[in-house]
Amino acid sequence: MDGSMKLTKKSHACVRLEKGGRTLVIDPGGFSEEDATAGADAVLVTHEHADHFDEGRLRAALEANPDAGIWTLRSVAEKISAAFPGRVHTVGHGDTFTAAGFDVQVHGELHAVIHPDIPRITNVGYLVDGRVFHPGDALTVPDHPVETLLLPVMAPWNKISEVIDYVREVKPQRAYDVHDALLTDLARPVYDRQIGALGGTDHQRLAPGASAEF
Repeated sequence: MDGSMKLTKKSHACVRLEKGGRTLVIDPGGFSEEDATAGADAVLVTHEHADHFDEGRLRAALEANPDAGIWTLRSVAEKISAAFPGRVHTVGHGDTFTAAGFDVQVHGELHAVIHPDIPRITNVGYLVDGRVFHPGDALTVPDHPVETLLLPVMAPWNKISEVIDYVREVKPQRAYDVHDALLTDLARPVYDRQIGALGGTDHQRLAPGASAEF
């Protein structure tokens, strides 16, 4: 796609993408800042877990901007659509749509296995402008080249060997850590070193509030 894009990391799994004066927010959950959706023109939610989906943050975005909309899977849409008729859009694997001027493709269907005894829920990933991919809580590999991978670096459902192999399989030009609220500062250098050395791509980490442009 034409035009530069600004990526701003928020706490944990939340990111903000800005292009052409419009803002798209992905996964403003309960681990992200209270104002994570401030100024959002569109919000994407990958699944229903509280660290990705916070009803209050979604309501704040839609109440602040009457033109803002939410795109998400059915389990989340059912929780908030009644309050905002026509503004909450249900999507699933294979769908494409435009939100706030961003072209979005939906990839994936299920959350990664946390434990065999825990039923799997639905989860979708979003490929934005054919460039930036946020997989949510899954190691989904899109059938499309990815420039920038938002990498779920640490979660109850993954281990570092899987994270490294995921980067190798997606083969992005660069990977930025997300899903990192459970990773302590003491452990970060270990993850940075191993993923950087073995992932085969440019591995980056942004502090909450920091941005990158590409």
